[in-house]
Amino acid sequence: MSVPSSADATSDRSGPSSITAPARPSPCIILIGMAGAGKSTIGEALAKRLDWAFMDSDHLIEAIYATRLQDVTDALSKDAFLDVEATVISSIKANRAVIATGGSVVYRERAMRHLASLGPIVHLDVPLDIVEERIARNPQRGLAIGPGQTLRDIFLERQELYTRYATLCCEATCKNPQQCVDWIVDNLPPQVTASDAARS
Repeated sequence: MSVPSSADATSDRSGPSSITAPARPSPCIILIGMAGAGKSTIGEALAKRLDWAFMDSDHLIEAIYATRLQDVTDALSKDAFLDVEATVISSIKANRAVIATGGSVVYRERAMRHLASLGPIVHLDVPLDIVEERIARNPQRGLAIGPGQTLRDIFLERQELYTRYATLCCEATCKNPQQCVDWIVDNLPPQVTASDAARS
């Protein structure tokens, strides 16, 4: 199996800072959150609702390197994978698209700054027990996890980052996917055109 080297990826390991969504009309909506939060399911439903394109950054990585995401995360150190992920994210050029991101995207500020330049960022928030249950049903998700780290460890360290970077936070646990879509549409900032948001 051939996996990417991170040698050409520009590292960005400085501390996170608050990022403001762009003031111009927004062409995209970005979904962030833990693995198992429902980013792909909700993202596809949201894109259909708005009649927009749907992109999944994990699938972009898999397509570029012609292997499963799990194979890439297994072959690289955590930091090396994060650099690769940030490079792929930073290359995205999209218009009128819903973008579901990998749960680890928040570790690289340059990736988050690029995403914020594309549009509002929505955090799909689910509790640890639900994340554990969903990951147990699909253990091949390709988590970026360091030596000795547990799922609880990465959940706790990411929560602050998700909150810091999010334009909106959707409590996704008590909602089905369609309810999440409705909530996001109802709470979209004015960057998203009213005609698209109102379309059903």
